[in-house]
Amino acid sequence: MGPERCLALGGLLALAGLLEGRLVRREEAGFGECDRFFYAGTPPAGPAAAAHVRICQRSEGAERFATLYSTQHRIPVYSAFRAARPAALGAEPGGLVEPQIDDPNSNLEEVTDEAEAVRSVNKLGSNQALNADFLDSDYRIGQLYPFSLSSDPHSATFTLTNAAPMTPSFQERWYMNLNSLMERALTPQCGSGDELYIITGAVPSDLRVRDRVSIPEFVWLAACCAVPAGGWAMGFVKHTRDQEVIEDVMLRDLEKLLPFHLQLFQNNCGETDQDTEKMKKILEVVNQVQDEERRLDSEGGSGTLSSARSTRSALPPPETSGEGSSLLGRLLGFVATPFIKLCQLIYYLAFGILKYTVYFLWYIIKQVINGLESCLYHLGSATITYFLTIGEELGSIPWKVLKVTVRITRAVLRILCCLLKVVCRIVGVPVRVIVDVATFPVYTIGAVPIVCRDIAVGLGGILSLLFDTAFGTMGGLFQVIFTVCKRVGYKITFDNPGEL
Repeated sequence: MGPERCLALGGLLALAGLLEGRLVRREEAGFGECDRFFYAGTPPAGPAAAAHVRICQRSEGAERFATLYSTQHRIPVYSAFRAARPAALGAEPGGLVEPQIDDPNSNLEEVTDEAEAVRSVNKLGSNQALNADFLDSDYRIGQLYPFSLSSDPHSATFTLTNAAPMTPSFQERWYMNLNSLMERALTPQCGSGDELYIITGAVPSDLRVRDRVSIPEFVWLAACCAVPAGGWAMGFVKHTRDQEVIEDVMLRDLEKLLPFHLQLFQNNCGETDQDTEKMKKILEVVNQVQDEERRLDSEGGSGTLSSARSTRSALPPPETSGEGSSLLGRLLGFVATPFIKLCQLIYYLAFGILKYTVYFLWYIIKQVINGLESCLYHLGSATITYFLTIGEELGSIPWKVLKVTVRITRAVLRILCCLLKVVCRIVGVPVRVIVDVATFPVYTIGAVPIVCRDIAVGLGGILSLLFDTAFGTMGGLFQVIFTVCKRVGYKITFDNPGEL
C-alpha cells in the first residue's frame, strides 16, 4: 500500500465515528428506510436465504444505499443506490466492518474500524470479510457501489459489506466501466438522474481468498430509469476472466443468469412503456466503452481509468525548488528540447502507424473470419439439405417398390384373365357345334309328329272352313230368298185384301 493510500486510510478511520450502518431485522419485509433506493420502493423479489442479511447503509444519520449481504460467501449479493453523481477520485482506502453481523448483541451500532471492533465484538469475522483477508493476497477490496460514484463526502461505501475480492486490473476496469456508463450513457439518458435506480451485484464462484471470502465469477449491473413516458431498463455483465469486456444484456436475460432468479425491478421497470430510442443511444455508448477496453488490451497495458485524468489534475502539483535553474541547465534544456520533441514525434508516429496497422490487420482478420463463417454456414446448410433430401428419397423407396409390385401383380392378373377368356371362347365354339350336330336328328325326329299333327290340324281347319263357308253361303242365300218372298207375299196381300 502506497503512502497516499495510507494517508487516505488514516483520514477514513478518523471519520469512522460519523458512519453508521443499520442491520434490518429478518422479520422485516424490506430494507426499512432504504426501500427508497429501489424502483417503486420494492426490493428484488426472489426466494429468501437464511445466510442473507439486509443492511441499510447510513452515513451522518442519512440513508446512503442498501445492501443484501451473504454471510456464507462473505460478499454482498447486491448493493442498490440511485441518483449517483460521480465525485473526484482519490486514493482507495481500506474497509470498515459491521459489528452486528458477527455479534447481534454488540453495543456498536455503527460501522467501525476493524482494530476497534476486535476488542468488543465476539467472533469478529465469522460472518463477514475482514481487512486481513486481503493482506498479502492477489486481490483488492473491490466495491460494488464505488466511492467514485458517491456524492457522500464521508463515503459509506467503504464498508466491507459493500466489497468483493477483485484483482487490481479487474478492479480498475470495473471502476472504469461504471464511471463511463454512468457519466456517458445512463445518467444523460435519464433526465436529471433523480429517477435512475442502480443495482450492482456479484455472483460467487467456487474459489475463495484464504478459504473464507468467495471470489466473484462475474459482477453485474442493472439500471432502471423511471422517467414518465421515457423510461428504460438494461443490464450489464462483466466476467472476472482476463480480457473480458463488459457485456450488455436484456434485463430478463440478466435475471436468468443470477443464482436466485431475482426479479430485480417490479414489473420489469414498466417494460411496456420503455423508450427504445434511448436504449439504442445507450448501446452506442456501450459499444464505445467496449472498443476502448479492447484497444487497451491490444496496447498490452492494463489500461487507465477514463476518469483518472480528472484525478490527476485534481492532485496538487509537485513542489518546486526555491532555487532558480542555472544558466547551463537552461541552455542544455533549450538545446535538448528539440531533440526530445523530435523523439516524441517519431514515437507518436511509429505508435500511430503500428496501432492503425494492427487495426487494419484486425479488420482483415475479422472479414476473413466472417467470410469463412458464412461459407461454412452455407456449406453446412447445403450438406444438411442434401442429406435430408437423400433421407427422404431413401425412406420413400420401400413405399414406391410396394406400389410398383402391386401394379405389376394387377397387370399379370389381368393378362391371365384375358388369356382364360380367350381360351374359353376358343374351346367353347367346337363344343357347341358338336352338341348342335349331335342333337339335330333327335330334334328332327321329334318334330315329325308335331309337324304332321300341325298339317292335319291345318287340313282339318281348311276343310272345316270350306264347309262353314259353303253352308254359310247357302244359308245366306236361302235367307235372302226367304226374306224377299216374304216381303213380296205381304205386299200382295195388302194390295188385294178383297180378293182374299
